[in-house]
Amino acid sequence: MSHSYNDDLRLAHLLADNADSLAMDRFLAVDLKISTKPDLTLVTEVDQSVEEVIRRTLKSARTRDMILGEEHGEEDGSVGVSERRWIIDPIDGTNNFVRGVPVWATLIALEENGEIVASCVSAPALSRRWWATKGGGAFTGKSLRHPRQIHVSTISDISNASFSYSSPGGWDEVGKLDRFIALTRRCWRSRAYGDFWSYMLLAEGAVDIAAEPELKVWDMAALDVIVREAGGTFTSLAGKTGPWGGNALASNTRLHDSAMAFLGHFPDTESDWEGEEPHGPATNVRHLGDRRTHTDGQGD
Repeated sequence: MSHSYNDDLRLAHLLADNADSLAMDRFLAVDLKISTKPDLTLVTEVDQSVEEVIRRTLKSARTRDMILGEEHGEEDGSVGVSERRWIIDPIDGTNNFVRGVPVWATLIALEENGEIVASCVSAPALSRRWWATKGGGAFTGKSLRHPRQIHVSTISDISNASFSYSSPGGWDEVGKLDRFIALTRRCWRSRAYGDFWSYMLLAEGAVDIAAEPELKVWDMAALDVIVREAGGTFTSLAGKTGPWGGNALASNTRLHDSAMAFLGHFPDTESDWEGEEPHGPATNVRHLGDRRTHTDGQGD
């Protein structure tokens, strides 16, 4: 665990504890208040209340730090100027929350000088939590006192890979449905686990590739450092490192170039692709993973 961000990580867990309590109290409530935002996405009273309580705590505990949240935008710290910013998604998976599907989470990330350096992802309906700090590794457990370190898989052949996504529709909208389908056919297994869940499974070594064609920074920030500290790679579809590109491709690192060849944004090769595996430029990746292999090639 990185000593530099221990206090921030403890605070992130406290924020997650408060968020869990609020959200679970209203999960499956028959009188849940739901509205539609201007972008036609759903928002609930819980999205609003969770972000508000997180902001209140941060304003007291980290007076200099900026805050960016999905529901209330960005605001500066109340004292001085800071290179630190907390990035919050109060309920990632609002549609699941509304329908009673337990796959949703609060995402809490700390950015410092343009890099995500600490985060906590808490999914109380699943009784799961994940966290990481820069240079400190990635962990899962119910609390900081009972951690289990996690690592990405060691799968190196895309035909043995498990690929997770949210839905095919977004790939159609960005003109990459054919490439998306081609990748699913090349992989051993593909499942739409969706949202944060895809990336946490990747960090644990249960999934080898995860990607989405359109995301906001608050959807990705907390996921980024956990994937990286588990030994994976997190980039945009254009190969930009981190959660800043408006979309995401994450992998166990060994498979990143192969997945990028299918889904990456390479304008000079778009017109030449005819259904076979395309060849894109290599990304700058590194491998730290140490577990989980699959060789039998059998799906279910």
